[in-house]
Amino acid sequence: MSPDAMPQLLRERVPGQAVLEELMAVQSRVPRRSWLQRVFGASPLSPESMPWYKGALGEIAVGRILEGLGPEWLVLHAVPVGTGSSDIDHVLVGPAGVFTLNTKNHSGQPVWVAGRALLVAGKRTHHIRSAAYEAARAAKLLGSAAGFPVEVTGVVVIVQPKSLTIKARPERVTVVTDARLLSWLRRSQPVLGTEQVAQIASAAVRPGTWCRKPFAASELPALQDSFTALRIMVEQARRRQAAWALSVPAVGFVVLANSAQWGAAILQGLGGR
Repeated sequence: MSPDAMPQLLRERVPGQAVLEELMAVQSRVPRRSWLQRVFGASPLSPESMPWYKGALGEIAVGRILEGLGPEWLVLHAVPVGTGSSDIDHVLVGPAGVFTLNTKNHSGQPVWVAGRALLVAGKRTHHIRSAAYEAARAAKLLGSAAGFPVEVTGVVVIVQPKSLTIKARPERVTVVTDARLLSWLRRSQPVLGTEQVAQIASAAVRPGTWCRKPFAASELPALQDSFTALRIMVEQARRRQAAWALSVPAVGFVVLANSAQWGAAILQGLGGR
C-alpha cells in the first residue's frame, strides 16, 4: 500500500473496531446453542464475550454522537497504539483541542467520582488512571510527529449510567456521560488555530504516528455483518426471556384459578351428597 493511502486507512476505522475484532474472536469459540436453549431465550454470548459485546455497543453509541461534530473536527476511532493490541477508543482534534476518549459502557449502574477514584456500583475502577495514561501517551506521540508540543485531554465517557455523581473532579481527566458529551465539546473554548488543527490532524491520521507494526486493513464488511447477526440473536434472546418471564406467572395464575374452580366444584358436589 502506498504511503498516501495509509492515512485514509486510519480514517476508515469504525467505532469499536478493535473491540469488535476481539469479540468475534472470543465468540467463535462459544458452542452453538441447542434448539431448546434458543426457544427459552438463552443468550448466545458467553461470560467471556459479554464484556466485549457491551464495550462494542458503548463505542458504537459514542461514535454516533461524535458524528454531530462539525467539519472542523477530525474524529478517529479505534486507533492502534504501540506494538501490542492496545488502541484508543476515539481521538478528536479540533478548535477546542485534542482529546482521547475512553468509552465505558456502564448502562443502568450508578457511577461515583471523587478525584482519582471512580466507582461503578460501589466497585473501584482504573478508568481515570487509564484515561490519563492514554492522554499522556497521545501527547508524546503527536508532539513527536507534529514537531511541537501537543496538549491532550483525557476523557472518560460513561455510557447510559443510572446516575453520575462527581464529588471532586479529577485533575487531568474529564468524566462525562454520553448524553452530555456533544454539548460539553461544543461549549469548550477554542484553544487551537486553524493552522494548528491542520498540523496536528495531519500527524494524527498517519498510522506511523501511533504504532510501528504493519498496519493492515481488516475485513471490515464481514466483521460488521458478523456483529449485526450476533446483535440480532442477542436481542431475540432477550425478547424471548422477557416473554417467558411474563408468560410463566400468567400460566401459574390460570392454573391456580382453574384449581380453585375445580376445588369449589368438588366441594359443592360433596356437599350435595
